[in-house]
Amino acid sequence: MDNQSREYAQQSLTLPHDVVPLPSGGIFYRNKKQSVKVGYLTAMDENILLGGTGDLTFNLLRAKIYEPDFRVDDMIEGDIEAILIFLRNTSFGPELIVTVTDPSTGKPFQATVLLDQLTILKGQEPNADGTFTITLPKSQSTVKLKPLTFGEINAMNKSLESYPAGRIPPKITTRLQKEIVEVGGITDVGEIAKFVEQLPIADSKFIRKFMNENEPRLDLKKTVQTPSGEKLTVNVGFGVDFFRPFF
Repeated sequence: MDNQSREYAQQSLTLPHDVVPLPSGGIFYRNKKQSVKVGYLTAMDENILLGGTGDLTFNLLRAKIYEPDFRVDDMIEGDIEAILIFLRNTSFGPELIVTVTDPSTGKPFQATVLLDQLTILKGQEPNADGTFTITLPKSQSTVKLKPLTFGEINAMNKSLESYPAGRIPPKITTRLQKEIVEVGGITDVGEIAKFVEQLPIADSKFIRKFMNENEPRLDLKKTVQTPSGEKLTVNVGFGVDFFRPFF
């Protein structure tokens, strides 16, 4: 156990915390833990929230997850979101004010979403190794998919942001190459890259839709009523405004 892990283990025993169930049920992790100990936000954490430098989400999670065998970079996005919602609920309450546009009038209005009412999406059960096996509708290829980790998403985004000016960043194909871990029994990264480059757009869209609907996470869609009386679906976002309006 390294010094950081030992420090986290000690914190979990001495600092106020709660246990947060993971939407994934731990199936994607080597330790298979279905929940994690997460500390409550303190005055010290205001330094992170107000710092405005570095990766706010990473720094906050690194300080608040009290588990020696969990690395933030190895956790999938749905579990990260559940922990962030726990931190916000226990510190500032569940009410999240969102600004949206009334489609009938074109005018913006504010609505309140209750974060403690979010439920876990129930999709297809993953394989024992944490992958999904699907058959693509156009090419009829059988592929295995895996959810991307927080670290993989950050590394991918930084790589795409540094793409040469004037050239179109390959956002779709880069993500597909990371999500697809096997094609027809082939696991070679180079062969998967070639497969992705020739993938019919119908299959590409099918994979994105499948992952959105089946990757374990909280259902971040909520229905609000517009001033004109219509029902409107809004999505909960996790930008810097998720925490910082309180400061």
